Amino acid sequence: MHKGFRPLHAFLSLLLAALSMPGHAQGMRSLQDPGYRYYEIGAVGAPRAARTEPAMMLMGGGEWVPAAFQWWLGRAGHGRVVILRASGADELQNRLYRDVGGAVSVQTLVFNSRRAADDPAVLGVIAAADAIFIAGGDQSRYIRFWKGTAVNEALNAHVRAGRPIAGTSAGLAILGGYSYGALDGGSVTSRRALRDPMGSAVTLDSDFLAMPYLANVVTDTHFGKRDRLGRLIVFVARAAQRSRQQDMVGLGVDEDTALCVEADGTGQVFSRDGGYAWLVMPQRAADRLRGGSPLEFRAIPVTGVGEGSRLHLDGFRVDDAAFRMTADIREGRLQLHP
Repeated sequence: MHKGFRPLHAFLSLLLAALSMPGHAQGMRSLQDPGYRYYEIGAVGAPRAARTEPAMMLMGGGEWVPAAFQWWLGRAGHGRVVILRASGADELQNRLYRDVGGAVSVQTLVFNSRRAADDPAVLGVIAAADAIFIAGGDQSRYIRFWKGTAVNEALNAHVRAGRPIAGTSAGLAILGGYSYGALDGGSVTSRRALRDPMGSAVTLDSDFLAMPYLANVVTDTHFGKRDRLGRLIVFVARAAQRSRQQDMVGLGVDEDTALCVEADGTGQVFSRDGGYAWLVMPQRAADRLRGGSPLEFRAIPVTGVGEGSRLHLDGFRVDDAAFRMTADIREGRLQLHP
């Protein structure tokens, strides 16, 4: 039955619904806490999906692509979706449930602090999800609020159990094994990152979420529109130096575009306006990466994954690439060659 959506602190009945949901911990006290807000729409008490499949929907931000959501919801068995946020309210769940359609219910948890990430009621909602969608906003909040908490482990457990996950904008930024955390409170530009690659504005994070095929990947978003190729190359160079591994990969996704990844690591692009996923694979260390000097990095392969392409994350091969280019960075200046 459609229950509508509302902040949970006004409704004692939500506690009873939460306690009855499959997968919730016994003795869960309440979904009331000043550290988060909760909203719901749809049949929250419905049985969980009979079958789910491992899947990732990696969205670059901007407008949603309905076909990508239908692909993702199909792999969630059209069951219960949980949206995780650190800003905003219930507008995304309303849009997903009513406009996109295909989910039996949608619940939203909006985190305001780190303490909410160990709340039994919060963990019960996440544990009962058939699919989890991490919204956009400020990725530094996700890192500060979730890293090393029970929510951190719950997200990894959700993926290990073979259930779909998705992230858009900031939500995608944290899905890579290495991520740009924006922990300095800003959003570094390609120009600044290339000129000062070891500077305090380039804040990389790791040892957070564990997604299939993304252990050696740095993700980035709003890619072509915000001219982020230069900074992604810096992120990859920094991650390779930090990990002492030369097989680090950069994966950027354009706005209004989603890369949808099957259980076997095969990815296809859905886009509203011909956007791409961008693959950056230097396979070696930067020519010069040190404090006080601009980046020097030659002959970096850059591959475009379009709607007619297939990306195989197991080995990072691309069939029918939309484009292939080489990036040269000399004294912090980026040049692209066919």
